[in-house]
Amino acid sequence: MKLLVTGGAGFIGSNFVRHVLSKYPDDSILTLDKLTYAGNPANLAGLAGEARHTFVKGDICDAALVREVARGVDAVVNFAAESHVDRSILDPDAFLRTGVHGVYTLLEAVRALEIARLLHISTDEVYGSIAEGSAAEDAPLAPTSPYSAAKAAGDLLALAYVHTHKTPVVITRSSNNFGPYQYPEKVIPLFVTNALDGEPLPLYGDGRNVRDWLYVLDNCEAIDLVLRQGRDGEVYNIGGGHEVENVAVTRDILRLTGKPETLIRPVKDRPGHDRRYSVDTTKIRALGWTPRHRFTDALAATVDWYKRNEAWWRPLKSGQFQAYYRQQYAHR
Repeated sequence: MKLLVTGGAGFIGSNFVRHVLSKYPDDSILTLDKLTYAGNPANLAGLAGEARHTFVKGDICDAALVREVARGVDAVVNFAAESHVDRSILDPDAFLRTGVHGVYTLLEAVRALEIARLLHISTDEVYGSIAEGSAAEDAPLAPTSPYSAAKAAGDLLALAYVHTHKTPVVITRSSNNFGPYQYPEKVIPLFVTNALDGEPLPLYGDGRNVRDWLYVLDNCEAIDLVLRQGRDGEVYNIGGGHEVENVAVTRDILRLTGKPETLIRPVKDRPGHDRRYSVDTTKIRALGWTPRHRFTDALAATVDWYKRNEAWWRPLKSGQFQAYYRQQYAHR
């Protein structure tokens, strides 16, 4: 299979690229990535000599480029997105551009080139905060941030193309991912790297917001399964099955890094912070998927990865990141 992977230099995308190339010796991948702040060539550095992998720098909103690189592929997997809720509150324009217009551009290319499948990667955040129970794939969408609203709009546009044009689209909505190569603005890599430096861990509000944590390698396996066995027009939730309060994850990180809980620094909550996310994963499990990694083991492996890869994350936490960090937390 020949794949076009958009956003493949990002966190989940780069893990997926390595997963496919490792598992399928006859598959090849063309990675298209704009290389914004979280799209990092270092995420793909280990593939420099891999003949089955090609990298092209570019924007999924560039229709001519997308059609050029998509010509001849068997499927498109779209990871391209601005992905941090906090940043979407500060600058929603980029999120709408990539999350809506970018999806439109890919849909048009898939139609025109008669590509057999577009797998669009979405998020559990499109369901909004879930007070009780878990959201199934047919639950109403209730996004509450510019990020999740842009993702929901992209989902609905893709499903509209399925209905109107019979475009072969499948969608995955995953819970909070963590693991290697995650940009250190997200809570787990931020807290791990801050703890390693003995810096405060800025915990929003009372710390009791609940997230379902999913190890990125488990998510890659689920995405791969949907790519090859999912049904056109269907949405598949992917969840780790480990719902836990943010403060508990924070304490786990401090324990694994050997740092004291006095590093926890409560800060003013972000606007519109959803209390709990939870997805029903019955549908993806019926395809034969289940997460292989226990949360405690995966978190320990993640902390160890950041300990061993300081040369990867240290440059990312300088310069532009520091300006963002001060803007985000200094006044809280």
